[in-house]
Amino acid sequence: MNRRKQIELTDDERQRYLEDAHTIILTTIDKRGYPHSVAMWFMVDPDGSVVMTTFQKSQKVLNIRRNPKVALLIESGRSYESLKGLLIRGTATVEPDTEKVLDLLERVNVKYHGLKPDPALREGLRGQASKRCIVRIHPERVASWDHQKLGGAY
Repeated sequence: MNRRKQIELTDDERQRYLEDAHTIILTTIDKRGYPHSVAMWFMVDPDGSVVMTTFQKSQKVLNIRRNPKVALLIESGRSYESLKGLLIRGTATVEPDTEKVLDLLERVNVKYHGLKPDPALREGLRGQASKRCIVRIHPERVASWDHQKLGGAY
């Protein structure tokens, strides 16, 4: 069997790994053609798109407006035999709807801070949300690896 196929994550493994990850690296392309990579908190929508919120005037949003092709990377492991990762390439869209940004900020607060949705929290986030947007990545190509599947044979 091809080693690349042997270490590939199944669809279920990819979904779990993505949903359980804490931080994802978003890479956009700047105006000079260089990669611009930043660590982001994120959520996964039921349709498989990856969503995050950021300020509308951020460099990543400027880059996406210029060139919507992006990459996302999650990686874990400290030794070769424990390396595991997911590389998602796709097209990003920018959504400035304040109510949808608030919905996402609530989800982020549940995932990252263990908070429960609360109308007071939502209203407290409204000022921030008006300056933010959602970045939605629609996956088009996915690569994955889990070296533990090799069982020590490298």
